[in-house]
Amino acid sequence: MRALIAAEIASNWEGSISKAKKLIKECKNAGADAVKFQMWRALDLYKDNHPEWNIIKKSELTFEKARELKTYSDEVGIEFFCSGFYPEAIEFLDSIKVKRHKIASRTCTLKDPHSLETITKISDYKKPVVISMGMGGDRKRIEKIFSNNKKIFCYCISEYPTKIDKIDWKSAIKYDGFSDHTLGIIAPLIFVMLKKQQNTKNIFIEKHVKLKNSQGPDASSSIDTDELSELVKDVRQIEKIRL
Repeated sequence: MRALIAAEIASNWEGSISKAKKLIKECKNAGADAVKFQMWRALDLYKDNHPEWNIIKKSELTFEKARELKTYSDEVGIEFFCSGFYPEAIEFLDSIKVKRHKIASRTCTLKDPHSLETITKISDYKKPVVISMGMGGDRKRIEKIFSNNKKIFCYCISEYPTKIDKIDWKSAIKYDGFSDHTLGIIAPLIFVMLKKQQNTKNIFIEKHVKLKNSQGPDASSSIDTDELSELVKDVRQIEKIRL
């Protein structure tokens, strides 16, 4: 079994390229396979009177910044990809040659502006996709759209942070991906062990990651890079177990 471990940066870079690069480098050193950012336009998702509007707007990942972070990730030697929330973002991400796309839970509900157009655009490129549906949505419709794409659906609970006792493990093991918002690293390790017992060949683990002492909007449901390192080490040990 092989787990692709993606460090979800989300807004933990706080709109700072230097913090973003520090996170990328520390995630690489921790052994993560990939770093994932989010590419959205603030006004598509939030009103400008939102109490955290300033940090939300600051954390908007522009094409220019994404290109710089993709180049840096390539130099460091870690995969860079994104959850794109609008069609032009998907076109741009393809132009900088990301290997895969992530579809966020809220996009799968088709309630945000451009959601269906964005999903359709992703399917057109025929690249692998990772799909979270923690907020609901029509899975059969999503599967039909991505009938020609290699895809992994993630078990996901869209609560930040998620209490571990809310996880339905009987449901979770039906998925080959796990987008985790619990505190600590126990939940993803349980998932990896359960999938190991199923003899699953490839799985996907996504975990929110922050710098130590980060106060960003996603910090409360994130682990730091030292915890990420422990997660990666433990997952690699589970992969080696012979059952």
